[in-house]
Amino acid sequence: MVTTEARSARNSARVIGAAGVVTILLSAGAALLPLADRVPGANVVGSLLLAAGLVETLAGTQRHDSRTFAMLSGVVTAVAGLFLVLSPITHVFPTFYVIAAWLALRSLTLMAASTLCDGSVRTWTWLSAATDLGLALIILAGISIATLVIGLFGPTPEVVASFAWVLALSFVVNGTLLLEIASCLRAGDN
Repeated sequence: MVTTEARSARNSARVIGAAGVVTILLSAGAALLPLADRVPGANVVGSLLLAAGLVETLAGTQRHDSRTFAMLSGVVTAVAGLFLVLSPITHVFPTFYVIAAWLALRSLTLMAASTLCDGSVRTWTWLSAATDLGLALIILAGISIATLVIGLFGPTPEVVASFAWVLALSFVVNGTLLLEIASCLRAGDN
């Protein structure tokens, strides 16, 4: 006989696992960002962030010990996306700053969440937090280089492509974190 608790864990694992898959699929959209030359980049990035944030928030509702921080991480992502969608920025630098701030805030919420996790979930939460913090620092360091490149040549495909890969990498690591959480829930380890 399956207990109510086991059924609840199985349902949570399904929701979190599906969120992980959707997040990884969104990373493909981020990787294809350089191909969206006819659509304002801020709208595309904002839409991807909004979708990823909503999915992550939903997954966070299924968490137990770190529910608040897991949901907050999703809300931070959704708010960054909503900001970009509602007030698209045509100049690339403010978008860089919004993304860097999103990555840094998300990293802080994941660090806080990791203190409430155990085992491989803690490891993957720290890896996701470190990835986002590292990407935020790379973006901030790269802004001075991008300033020169864009000032001389305009927003080149290489700059857009590197930005797209930053977003895609964050989504892949987060999606993998969600898949690990789902796996641990199925195994009864979380």
